[in-house]
Amino acid sequence: MSTYNPNIVPPAHAPMPLNGNNLVNGLPGGVQQQPGPPTGQPYLPQKQPQQFQQPPPTAAYPGAPGNLPPPPQFNSSIASQFLPTTTVGAPPQQQLPPSTLPPHLRPPTVNGPPLTNGSNGASSANSSRTASPRPVAAAPQYAQGPIAATPNNPPLASGLRPAPQPVNQSLANLTSNLENLNLNTNRTNGGASVVPPPQQQYPPLAQKDYRGVATAQSGPPQFSDASSLLAASGVVSPVVPNAMATPFSQKPPNLAPHPAKMFGSASVPGRPAVPPEGQRMPYGVPPTTNSDQQNQQNNNLQRAAPPPGAGTTWPNSLPKASMPGSQPLLPPQQQQIQTRPYPYSQAYQSAPQQQPPLPQSAVQPPGMFGAQPTAAPLQYQAQAPPQVYGQQPQQPPQAAPGGPYGTPAPPNVAQQGFSRLWGQDTIDLMQNRHILSPATLPPPKVILHNQFHESINCSRSIMRCTLTKIPESNSLLQKSRLPLGIVIHPFRDVNSLPVIQCINIVRCRLCRTYINPFVYFVDSKMWKCNLCYRVNELPDDFQFDPATKTYGDVARRPEVRSSTIEFIAPSEYMLRPPQPAMYLFLFDVSIIAQQSGYLEAACATLNRHLDEMPGDARTQVGFICFDSFVHFYSMAEGLNQPHEMTLLDIEDIFLPRPDSLLVNLKECKELVRDLLKQLPKRFAHTHDPGSALGAALQVAFKLMQASGGRITVFQSCLPNKGPGALEPREDPNNRSAKDVAHLNPATDFYKRFALECSGYQIACDLFLMNQQYSDMATISGISKHSGGCVHHFPLYQKTKPHMVDSFRTCFKRYLTRKIGFEAVMRIRCTRGLQVHTFHGNFFVRSTDLLSLPNVNPDAGYGMQISYDESLTDVKTICFQAALLYTNSEGERRIRVHTVCLPVTASLPEVMHSADTEAIIGLLSKMAVDRSVASNLSDARDAFINATIDVYNAFKIAQNLPSGQSGQLIAPRSLALLPLYILGLLKHPAFRVGTSTRLDDRVFAMDCMKTLPLDQLMKYVYPELYKIDALIYHARNSNVSSTQDDDDDEEEPLPEIPRLQLSAEHLDSRSIFLMDCGTLIMLYVGLNVPPDVLEAVLGISSTAELGDYVYGLPNVVSNENDVLKRFILRLNYDKPYPALVQIIRDTSTAKGQFIERLTDDRSESSLSYYEFLQHIRAQVK
Repeated sequence: MSTYNPNIVPPAHAPMPLNGNNLVNGLPGGVQQQPGPPTGQPYLPQKQPQQFQQPPPTAAYPGAPGNLPPPPQFNSSIASQFLPTTTVGAPPQQQLPPSTLPPHLRPPTVNGPPLTNGSNGASSANSSRTASPRPVAAAPQYAQGPIAATPNNPPLASGLRPAPQPVNQSLANLTSNLENLNLNTNRTNGGASVVPPPQQQYPPLAQKDYRGVATAQSGPPQFSDASSLLAASGVVSPVVPNAMATPFSQKPPNLAPHPAKMFGSASVPGRPAVPPEGQRMPYGVPPTTNSDQQNQQNNNLQRAAPPPGAGTTWPNSLPKASMPGSQPLLPPQQQQIQTRPYPYSQAYQSAPQQQPPLPQSAVQPPGMFGAQPTAAPLQYQAQAPPQVYGQQPQQPPQAAPGGPYGTPAPPNVAQQGFSRLWGQDTIDLMQNRHILSPATLPPPKVILHNQFHESINCSRSIMRCTLTKIPESNSLLQKSRLPLGIVIHPFRDVNSLPVIQCINIVRCRLCRTYINPFVYFVDSKMWKCNLCYRVNELPDDFQFDPATKTYGDVARRPEVRSSTIEFIAPSEYMLRPPQPAMYLFLFDVSIIAQQSGYLEAACATLNRHLDEMPGDARTQVGFICFDSFVHFYSMAEGLNQPHEMTLLDIEDIFLPRPDSLLVNLKECKELVRDLLKQLPKRFAHTHDPGSALGAALQVAFKLMQASGGRITVFQSCLPNKGPGALEPREDPNNRSAKDVAHLNPATDFYKRFALECSGYQIACDLFLMNQQYSDMATISGISKHSGGCVHHFPLYQKTKPHMVDSFRTCFKRYLTRKIGFEAVMRIRCTRGLQVHTFHGNFFVRSTDLLSLPNVNPDAGYGMQISYDESLTDVKTICFQAALLYTNSEGERRIRVHTVCLPVTASLPEVMHSADTEAIIGLLSKMAVDRSVASNLSDARDAFINATIDVYNAFKIAQNLPSGQSGQLIAPRSLALLPLYILGLLKHPAFRVGTSTRLDDRVFAMDCMKTLPLDQLMKYVYPELYKIDALIYHARNSNVSSTQDDDDDEEEPLPEIPRLQLSAEHLDSRSIFLMDCGTLIMLYVGLNVPPDVLEAVLGISSTAELGDYVYGLPNVVSNENDVLKRFILRLNYDKPYPALVQIIRDTSTAKGQFIERLTDDRSESSLSYYEFLQHIRAQVK
C-alpha cells in the first residue's frame, strides 16, 4: 500500500502512458469534450509543468484561426464515448449511435457494464458543499496533487492521481478493457507500459476547509477540478479540453492544480482563460448552462472563494516558490490586494488567442521588483535547468508563441527562483517603473569560490570594476557592449589600515607586483605571482610574523591577509630626502573680490585652523595677494609685523626677498596670525578692477620650485592683466542652446604652467568665488594637469550666511585633511590586460605611471581596460594599484590595493555581473572627454546609444524574441542603468534646453572626472527619503532626548527606503529629505501636523518658515534628535557635513527641489517612463 503525500513532485523521468490513451484523462460527465487529433497522426503526450521543456509543435490548419474544428475524417463522438454516462441529477442525454468499432475496441459504455468511480458516490461531498446532486456513475475523481511514482501509484499522463477504488467487478472490467485497448505494448522509448494496478481503499480522513469545518472523505484529500476553478474565478469555460481530444494546433492544457490552491492558499492567482470561438461570454454575463452545471459552478465558487480579509500570503512554514506556476511571494510592503482573482486555466495556456479587454478594476498595478508582472510576464531565462538524475538532457526552454494579452508565456517559477538565487534574474522595466528598491541597489557580489579570498578582497569603496566577472576575450566583451574599466579611490580615509615596516618589501622580479593575498605559495620558500605567473623566491625574514614576533607560517603575514596595506618605504624608494609640507596661498584682492567679502571668511578660517594643518616642525607657509599688481609679504626674523612689497612690473617678474617669503610656521606663527587679521582690512578700500593671476602664478612657481608643495589660489573674476589675460567668451543668451561652445581652454598658458609645476612636484588648487563669468574652462587647467582640485562657489556674497557657512566648512576640510606629497601611482593588471585611458586630475608620466604632485583623500580616478591577449586559460584576474607618496611628517610610504575578479566565457554571466554604478562612473568620465573633444550633443547621444546597445546585447544573449513586444527586459544588475543615464542627461554637466552658466557646467564636468564613486552617485542621482518613519520611531522608542549621546547610539535607527525622484511620491502631510551630497534639502508639506512641526522644527505652522532657511534648529525633542542622527549617518562617508536647507511647499526656493526630480518630465526633457519607451523602441 502506497503512502500518499500531496507535496511530492513526480520525477522528471516518469514514464508516459502510450499515446496518452488512458482513462485518467476522462472528465466528469457534465463537461463536454473537444475533438481530438486526426487518425493516423501521432499524439505528443502532455509534458509535466515542473520541468523546463519546449511546448509541443503546432500544426496550424489553413484558413481556421483560433480554435479549429476537427478534420472531417475524425469522429469526435468516439472520444465522447470514452466518458461514463451520468444517471443521477444529470440532464437527459441523446442516445448514442451504434458503435462501428470491432468488439474488442468498443468503449465500456457500449460493450460492457457501466464504469463507476469506485467510491459509491461518497466523493461527491468532496467537491460540493451544498445539497446539489452528484452523478453516481461520474468519471473517476482525481486528487489534484502530484504524487511519487511508486509500484502502487504509477505516473499519469496529466499529472493527476485517480481516487482510490475498491476491487470490484467494475474495476475488473476496466482492467479487461485496458488490456483490450492494447495498452500493454512497447513504448516509443523502448520501455514497457504499466497498467495501473488496483488501488487500495484509503481510510476515512478528516479534512478542514478554510472555515475550519471538518469534512469526512474517503481517500486522500481531493480538490476541485479545473472547471470549478474557472467558475470560482468568475470566468466560465463551458468546454474543458481533453488532452486526448485537443487539436494539434493547440497546446494541451495543463490541468495540474495550482500550488497556492494545493497548499491551502486563500486565493488562486492566475490569468484569464478565453473560451473557444463562438462560446465567449462578455464579462459579467453568465453563460447559458443546464441546472446541474450551474449548481456545480455555484458550489465550487462558494468553495474556492477566499474568506473575508484573506490575502495572497503563503503560510510561513511553506516554501515560497516550490512549485511551477506559482506566483513569487512579495514582501509585505509590496503585496497588492487583488480585487478580482485571475482564472486558473489561462496560467498554463500558451496558444495565442484574442482576448477581450479587462475592466479597469481587474487590472492590477505594476508590482515592485521581484514580483511577476500582471500584464506582461517575464521572459524565459537562458540558464540551463538543474539536471535530474536518470533523465535525458533537455533542450533550453523556448518562449511560447503567445500568452495572455498576446504576450510571451511566463517562465517556470522554479527557474525564476533559481535565477534569483544565482543572481541572474531579469525584470521588465516597462512593467516595473518603480525600480529603485533594495533588490536592485546593491551591486553584484564578487564570487571567487574561495571564502577567504572573498572576505579579504579589496573594498568596493576603494576600487570597483565595471564587471564583477571578466570576459575571457575581447570579442566576448564587444558582444556584451559593456565598458571594461575600474574606478578607484586610492587615498581614501581608512579606519584600520595595516602599516608594515620591513627591510625587504617582497615584489615580483619580473612585473614588480607587490605580494598580496591572491598569490600562490609553491612552498615556504617560493611564491607564484598572480599577475605575470613568475615563480619568485621569498626572503628569509618573510617567515617572521611582526604581529606575534615569532617565526611561523608565511600565510600569517599581513601582506597576504589584507588586500589594502601600507608599507613604510626604505631609502631605495626615495630620489631625494622627503620634502617638508609647503603651503602657499594666493588671494585675489581686486574690487570684485572685496565686494564679495570672501577674504574675510578665508582668513578667519585659516587663522582658526592653522594648528590643525598637516605637517611637522619643518612646515612652511607663505602669502601672496594680487590685483593689477603682485603683493609679497615678508615675515623675516626680527620683524614685529609682516612687511609688504609690491611688484609693479608684472611682465617681468622676480622675487624681491626669496628667503623670507616662505617662513617656518612654528617659528613665525604670531606673524602669520597678525597678517591674516590685517589682510581683509588692508584692501578694503581699494578699487582696482584688474586681476593679474598669471603673474602671481609665475611668482609662486619661482618660490616653490626648490622644494615642491601646494599652491592654493583664490580667484573671483576673469584674469585680465599680464600673462594669461583672458577675454569674456560666454554669450548669456545661448546658455540653453543645444550646442554648447567654449568648453575648451582659450589659451594653453595655464596648462603649460601646470605641467611645469608637475615636474617640480607642485600642485595647484583653485577656489573660484566668482560673481560673473570667469572662464573656468581655461583657468581650471592649473589644477587638472598638476593633480590639484577645484572648488566652486558661484555668486558668493558675505551677506548670504549659508554660503559663508558652506565655504567655511569646505575650507576647513581642505586645510585639515591629510595630504600626500610627490606621489606617483601605477596600475598593474594580469597578463593579457592593460590600462589604455586614464581619467582624473594628474599628469601621465609614462604609459602606466601617473604623476600626482599632491594626492588628497577626496580625489577619485578612473581607468579603461583593454585586452592584449585572450584569458582562456585563466580563472581569475587581478588589478593592483600602488601609490607611493610622502606624508606630511616626511615619511615615504607605499599604499597597495589589490582586487581579484573571476573570468567567464558566458555572455549571460557577463551581462548579469555588470556593476551599474561603476559603469555610470566610467561613462560620465568618458562623456566629459567626448564633450571637450567633439561636442555636447555627441556625448548625450553616446549615453543613449550605450544604453540601447547594452539591452540589445542582453536580448541576444538571452535569446529573447525580436520585435516590439511591449517589454524591455533587463538583468537585475542593469535595471537602474536607464534611471542613472537619465540623471546624467538632466545633470548641469550635460543638460540642454535649460539655462546653465558655462562656469557651472565646466565645474560639474570636473566633478564627474574627480569625485569618488559614492559621492558621484549622489551628485548624479540624489537620495530621497520620507522621514515619517523616523518621527514614528522617535515617538515610540524608549530613548529620551535628555539621555547621553552614548545611549542614543545604542538605539538603532529604522531603515528608510529610498524613493525615486518623482513628485508622485510627495505628500503635503509629510516631510521629505533629499541628499544631494554637499546639500541636504528638507521639503516640508503644507499640511504637516502642527505637533510634528513643533517637535521637528520648533514651529507651529509652515507659515513661520521663510523662503530661504538653512540649518536644522535645535529643538529638545526625540523627533529632532532622531532626525539629526539620521543626517549624521548620511554625512558619515562625506568629506564634510552637508548644508541643510529647509524648503516649505509654497516657498520661492521650491524650484531648487523640483528641478532635482529627474524622473518627471520637464519642458526640455523626457520623464523616466518616456525615456524607457524611447529605449524600448530602439531595442530591436
